[in-house]
Amino acid sequence: MPGKNFYITTPIYYVNDVPHIGHAYTTIASDVMARYKRMCGFDVMFSTGTDEHGQKIQQAADQRNMTAQQLVDSVMVNFKNLWKELEITNTDFVRTTEARHERVVQYIFSRLMEQGDIYKGSYEGWYCVPCETYFPESQIGGEKLCPDCGRPLQNMTEESYFFRMSKYERPLLDYYEKNPGAILPQPRYNEVLSFIRSGLRDQSISRTSVSWGVPLPGDERHVIYVWFDALINYLTVCGYPDNEELVEKYWPTVNHIMAKDIIRFHCIVWPAMLLALGLNPPAKVFSHGWWTVEGEKMSKSRGNVVDPFEMAALYGVDAFRYFLMREIPFGSDGDFSERALVGRINSDLANDQGNLLNRTLQMIDNFTGGVVPSHSGTEEDLDREIRAMALATLDSYRARMDSYAFDEALKEVWTLIRRANKYIDETMPWKLGKEGNLERLGPVLNTLCETLRFTAAMVSPFMPATARKIFDQLGLSGDPTELLLDELEWGQIPEGSRVSKKAVLFPRIDLKEWEKQKAERDARKGATPDPGDHEDEVSIDDFKKIELRVARVVKVEPVPKADKLYRMDLDLGYERRTIVSGIREFRTPEELEGRQIIVICNLKPASLRGVVSNGMLLAAETADGKSLALLTVDQEIAPGSRVH
Repeated sequence: MPGKNFYITTPIYYVNDVPHIGHAYTTIASDVMARYKRMCGFDVMFSTGTDEHGQKIQQAADQRNMTAQQLVDSVMVNFKNLWKELEITNTDFVRTTEARHERVVQYIFSRLMEQGDIYKGSYEGWYCVPCETYFPESQIGGEKLCPDCGRPLQNMTEESYFFRMSKYERPLLDYYEKNPGAILPQPRYNEVLSFIRSGLRDQSISRTSVSWGVPLPGDERHVIYVWFDALINYLTVCGYPDNEELVEKYWPTVNHIMAKDIIRFHCIVWPAMLLALGLNPPAKVFSHGWWTVEGEKMSKSRGNVVDPFEMAALYGVDAFRYFLMREIPFGSDGDFSERALVGRINSDLANDQGNLLNRTLQMIDNFTGGVVPSHSGTEEDLDREIRAMALATLDSYRARMDSYAFDEALKEVWTLIRRANKYIDETMPWKLGKEGNLERLGPVLNTLCETLRFTAAMVSPFMPATARKIFDQLGLSGDPTELLLDELEWGQIPEGSRVSKKAVLFPRIDLKEWEKQKAERDARKGATPDPGDHEDEVSIDDFKKIELRVARVVKVEPVPKADKLYRMDLDLGYERRTIVSGIREFRTPEELEGRQIIVICNLKPASLRGVVSNGMLLAAETADGKSLALLTVDQEIAPGSRVH
């Protein structure tokens, strides 16, 4: 349809780490919207990518004896692999080290320089190396700590080029006052306008102290500041400045999706740059909240970072996607809990959605020879009620989706699913079948199949594989993710469609067995920390709080009903104590008994499979998880000796 275009972006992700739940959340949300817009008939461009320049990257590469390019080449693959695993349908993946991007960055810098929107000066201020950001005195307090990450700031003075952001203070305010929907949710809009009204300062956009970045055209002692460079990726994907047709087609529709910590760059710096280029600011910037894990901030040092690869492998891609979009309102902060995820699988997916499909298919198999019956027959008010509800649900679902209210859209669908399950109890099709009342049975089973078709179409942006399975089991051709919602009408199941009952969509998870397996996973994670885990820096005083001692293994026994756990009795010289460790698959009791190992002695006790563990041994594990080495001492030493 001419003019029906839509451009959606995730931020480009900084490659100083492996992907985590925050990356997955933003990207899945963007994918859900991209899929939905396609079903609304839009021509969708959907971009994501990686931010690969800056001081942090260079430092990380130096620590690993790699070049910066080698490091980013190796890490960005993790993001590409995760998006493939999560069925992300991006149409572009941009890297800031690509030649096409560097060319656009240098073009924009030169253009803004020529028109007087960039000038040369010097900058002095408090700088955070990890965040690669200067902060004014008003934001940092007396301790001179970064307001974003809490790390110590450095006082730096350097020559710099500046973007005249102050020039665009009034135009930005005018734009946002005329377009209050350009920043969502509402509290973020209020925050941005308050910040602009407090006065905008010119922005430093180059560095002489950093070597890994886009060279500044005409003055290659400087590299272009990583944030200035990164923001331009959205125009790179859009073909700017060479492809005017593509820019005119997509740029007016651009929607940026991101976490709330980077909205000032996207709602102030970036729109000011666009105004300077004569382009419209983003049509919409939607910033979502942050995830905690079991009530705590996500941190490697706490060992609670959620690995999306692991969650998808354990629970299925669609269940993981559904949980993230259903659990909290998009825009709010949320708490991730595996137990809550399991609860959603058992209640929403197995009990509600899966049960509706299984019951319907079983009755069609039993009473109509596996063929979806025609809706002709004795139709009653209950049937008409379900049909009217399905059509109304589609309308309300679309209204919720258009405003990024993903959880509300899913609630609408699940209200229909639960109503259909109740409809089965009300109409008792099993009784109609046994009585041979096919005149009434046909409309009932057809109504259930149409409801399943409608709900499959509506959940397909969230759970594409599940929607395809429902269509397949209903005997329907085509991919539900490719349907046009404008063409979705009641009564479109072809006559004679034959159902194909297969494995249940979402098997129920036994909670007792799940608790056992999770305890074993947690114990193994505790015993074998990631050898590359060094994101959260600690001071020497923090390290001194960890009490490491040499212990002798006295006795080792398997923990009952736990395949990977050992109970280990240790001699610490001054006392005996017990720990539980998940290393059973790597060592026999005979290989452990009598050995000296290193143990954390002041760890908070934890109960694993009914055994209280008072400490944790230290070990190193290979990347493939197939081999493990215990940390020990290189000569005999008295048990209880302190490790410094």
